[in-house]
Amino acid sequence: MRRSRDRVVDKKRRSGNKRNSRAPEPRRNHPRDVSTGAAAPQAPSREVKKLLEGIGTPPAETFRPDPFQLEALAALEFEDVLVTAPTGSGKTWIAREEIHRLLKLGKRAWYTTPLKALTNSKYQEFSDEFGRESVGILTGDRKENSNAPLIVGTTEIYRNQLFNALRGGETVAADLVVMDEAHYLADEDRGHVWEEAIILTPPRIRLLLLSATIGNAGEFASWIAEVRGVRCGVVTRPGARPVPLRAAFLLPDKRLLPLRNENGKLNSEIAGLIEQDKRERGRGRWGKGKTR
Repeated sequence: MRRSRDRVVDKKRRSGNKRNSRAPEPRRNHPRDVSTGAAAPQAPSREVKKLLEGIGTPPAETFRPDPFQLEALAALEFEDVLVTAPTGSGKTWIAREEIHRLLKLGKRAWYTTPLKALTNSKYQEFSDEFGRESVGILTGDRKENSNAPLIVGTTEIYRNQLFNALRGGETVAADLVVMDEAHYLADEDRGHVWEEAIILTPPRIRLLLLSATIGNAGEFASWIAEVRGVRCGVVTRPGARPVPLRAAFLLPDKRLLPLRNENGKLNSEIAGLIEQDKRERGRGRWGKGKTR
């Protein structure tokens, strides 16, 4: 019995060695740099070259304001202004020019945004433009140079200052309030903040509202004029977005693919990855080898 058992064990060992000695299947990863272990760079495809063509710093040219920018500046002399223009068309330039004019006259301004990250970005931009001593920032996390003639802050902080001034019988130290991304008034959760800020801003303070996505600008401006008792003009930039968007997909292996092909349809390789992800999620949900 012992010899028979030894023969069975020896047979299992030999069959196991055969399995272990089988050559591994070739990996399908991309070629790797031997020195660093990183994926070797691949030449971009024709589609990627076309996607990236023309991207970069444009040649320097003399700046010439668009007619809608000059129209908005002229209107601000007499009324509140709602500017609707595509992203990248120069809405912030209008605010900067008006702020320049006010600061030269010894007046004050607020620039509000809905996001802390955007507020921090505008604070840095305006500090470079007007000098750090002339710009302060007020958010839930930062309070710097709060007595500066130009304050950059979230719309919630500006709204809170209006409430505090109302309770204390004081006046808000501002001659212009810029509300960037004014379409947030339509936000289900936070829109009341913009509504309250607009209603509570004293009529003596000029409002400049900037947005790229307001579809009913005339109706919005009429409501502002009704609740504030100050005419609100609408300035619109016609035409498409001046800086077109280009959509791409970065794969885990660091290859870049255009999101859509030349026919405007979803890139076939990306579509395949989406289907593969769906199948893997389905197997993970129902268990391998199981059915509903």
